[in-house]
Amino acid sequence: MSVSKVFAHFETITRIPHCSRQAGKLGEYLADFARKRGYEVLTDDAGNILARKGDPTLCLQGHYDMVCVGKAPEIETVEEDGWLRALDSSLGADDGIAVAMMMALMDEGAEAEFLLTADEEVGLVGAKALRFDLKSTRLLNLDSEEEGVVLIGCAGGVDCIATTPLACRPDPRPAWRIRIEGLPGGHSGVDIDKGIPNAIKEIAATIAGIEGAGLVSFAGGERRNAIPTAAEAIVRCEGRPSVPEGVRVGNAPDAPAGSLERSDALIALLATAPTGVVEENRELSIPETSLNLAIVSLGEGEGRIEYSLRSMDDAKLDALYARTAGMLERYGFATEARERYPAWKPRRSPFVAEVERAVRRRCGSVETTAIHAGLECGILSEKYPGIEMASIGPTIENPHSIRERVKLASVVTTYRIVWDLLEMG
Repeated sequence: MSVSKVFAHFETITRIPHCSRQAGKLGEYLADFARKRGYEVLTDDAGNILARKGDPTLCLQGHYDMVCVGKAPEIETVEEDGWLRALDSSLGADDGIAVAMMMALMDEGAEAEFLLTADEEVGLVGAKALRFDLKSTRLLNLDSEEEGVVLIGCAGGVDCIATTPLACRPDPRPAWRIRIEGLPGGHSGVDIDKGIPNAIKEIAATIAGIEGAGLVSFAGGERRNAIPTAAEAIVRCEGRPSVPEGVRVGNAPDAPAGSLERSDALIALLATAPTGVVEENRELSIPETSLNLAIVSLGEGEGRIEYSLRSMDDAKLDALYARTAGMLERYGFATEARERYPAWKPRRSPFVAEVERAVRRRCGSVETTAIHAGLECGILSEKYPGIEMASIGPTIENPHSIRERVKLASVVTTYRIVWDLLEMG
């Protein structure tokens, strides 16, 4: 069992661009990697890969796309104080470390099924299209982000996309560019309750405080599943606007002429638009329902607002979507639901007990819970109702942001746990 191979394979992965919807080269590399090691390899039109050897009873599963933030897909890794991070970009440990662990196990000739799914980070696209026949009776998802924790449930989610036509009106007043950047960012699910500021809301609150401001344009957010780190608005008003600390203001001589016709309503919408935790799950001590105001683009021609919504309960997710869409429609937007995926309802099984024992043996203790984020187990449990499932992973902090880092010792521990489970058969 060579743990060093895990880190070597991960470094290789970082050198192959694999942003969501652009991970084809890595998919080809992984399929070829498995074939060269004697594995039967199946692929499908969605980019999913299934590699297997022998008569497996355990399927290891993870996704091979990543959320690219900052300079990614250009990734330069840095090791410090027992952690691995990237310089000015997301790292892709989510879920590249899982992929690297599976590659290391293939090097060892492990008899298992390895299910590598595509485009998880943009709505679990690959998992939805999956049609492989699995031989395994147990599936271990490797997309969790806390050592010593076994996940047996996750949130479902849906994106709400809202659009509206926008026109301009004459406005001869001076134009000002108001901007904030460099906020911490984070995962729109697991970090939504951490009090991380949303750049869109910060700028919206600033321009809402400018009396008589005419909105020329607004742009903010990076990915639907990431808390926005930067936003910028151009407004027209008399005199240099006053802005809070951390927000920059300057002349915008190159601004489009005029301001938007529905400026007051658009500013009001952004200032009052909800984001964050809607309801807590007291039993699991995690959010039950949440929404992330993720991306805003307003300017002459079209306005666009994108939300990511999550809930541990599918009915509550539907209700949250209805409320969010209704709010946006009252401001003249047409709405569309995209990339919906189901919640994974917590369920104990003999396999969960087996995983708990393996984790306790290596970590000294174990916590079994659910996560307020989308795991492919929600979809996979519907496609393969006879397969018992659980999820584990190493400690990864601040995924979907340039602050993402993975604890190296936890990678070693997680790899040993996976090896133990394979040896148990």
